[in-house]
Amino acid sequence: MTIEFKKGDALLIVDVQNDFCPGGALEVPDGDTVIAPLNQAIEAARQTDTPVIASRDWHPEGHCSFEAQGGPWPEHCVQDSFGAAFHPDLRLPADVEIISKGQSLDRDQYSALDDTGLGQQLRNRGIKRLWIGGLAQDVCVHATVLDALSQGFEVKLLASATRPVDPDKGDAVMDEMREKGAETV
Repeated sequence: MTIEFKKGDALLIVDVQNDFCPGGALEVPDGDTVIAPLNQAIEAARQTDTPVIASRDWHPEGHCSFEAQGGPWPEHCVQDSFGAAFHPDLRLPADVEIISKGQSLDRDQYSALDDTGLGQQLRNRGIKRLWIGGLAQDVCVHATVLDALSQGFEVKLLASATRPVDPDKGDAVMDEMREKGAETV
């Protein structure tokens, strides 16, 4: 994977948390295989002073997305739990910017740019292009990429650094993101 960061770029890592990796409450098949390419991207970002941002699901107990509350998902990424922690092999830099989402009891947020203030924060810093990877390709990565494109950001999707929770949807979701304007690398 060749990454050439330039001024105006940022690396956005979406939800690489224990609950989305093998053995987690909402396991993405082969979810941990995104870690090595993301660590390469993090190292490249550090060498070029490119900002690294990591989003996370950060749900309160009883969140509306949980099956027990009528939502579609098993309980996952509950605030301050082991499952909500970033995967221990992901080498996030000390100055990583963490974006927490899904904190409201009555609303879910799949996108890291959905009412988090991240889009405006990036524009204020002169960021024009986002390199995006993480979990899950067909849910939160998909929503983040589409939101980034709709907010005017150029998107480079790190294809080797994302996996779908539903493998049958992976190709179609990748095609849709490309059709909307994301470039896969």
